[in-house]
Amino acid sequence: MAEVIVVENEDAAGELVAGAIRELITARPEAVLGLATGSTPLPVYRAFARSLAARPLDVSRVRGFSLDEYVGLPDGHRESYRAVISRDVVAPLGLTPGRIRVPSGDPAGLPTAGADYEQAIVDAGGVDLQLLGIGRTGHLGFNEPGSSFASLTRVKTLTPQTRADNARFFDSPAEVPIHCITQGLGTIMRARHLVLLAFGHGKATAIAAAVEGPVTSSQPGSAIQLHPHVTVVVDEAAAGRLTNLDYFRYAWANKPAWQGI
Repeated sequence: MAEVIVVENEDAAGELVAGAIRELITARPEAVLGLATGSTPLPVYRAFARSLAARPLDVSRVRGFSLDEYVGLPDGHRESYRAVISRDVVAPLGLTPGRIRVPSGDPAGLPTAGADYEQAIVDAGGVDLQLLGIGRTGHLGFNEPGSSFASLTRVKTLTPQTRADNARFFDSPAEVPIHCITQGLGTIMRARHLVLLAFGHGKATAIAAAVEGPVTSSQPGSAIQLHPHVTVVVDEAAAGRLTNLDYFRYAWANKPAWQGI
């Protein structure tokens, strides 16, 4: 069973997870982070930036791998995940740009882009801590419903719902790419620690399905039930459909402090 932590708000979630990342890097300066994009992980990045400003820590050797990238956006497009990772993560945290990887969305290189990315993760020693959000369709990364739990980094077709959800980042819904390259569920599951964040009523159904529902490819998020170390951090609204919510609160309140998250 995943550990579920219910926090007051997004800022509290950010502080909690940023603290865990700091502990990881302190213990392992060459830690490998799995980096999610979108609005969900922003409180974590902001909290970690504040932590680094208050208490400097050498992050120059940290490595990172983005979950996904759109296919076909022109170089330098502000909503390419390469640009987003540079803007929201690398620059504010002072990470070394050359040690942060994003899958290639260049159509010319797609036949080998997935395998190349998989090899890069293996060569780095695997991901220590993978940040995740979850879509309203239950997708992790861009692994839409029906994705194999054994899937590796590959090209996927985005659902109309996912494209609509992401349209707010573009000038018009028509500009949202139809295809992406994403780490597979099998790739994600190889990370040593998964940290899934979700906020708001709109994510409550997906969180309940991921944490308590049947394990099925129809709900890609349910793959986390098969992982040995999962931390789910949600606000009250996102936790609203959890049947075992009282137990999750009790377990967190009584967890030994030395265990962390």
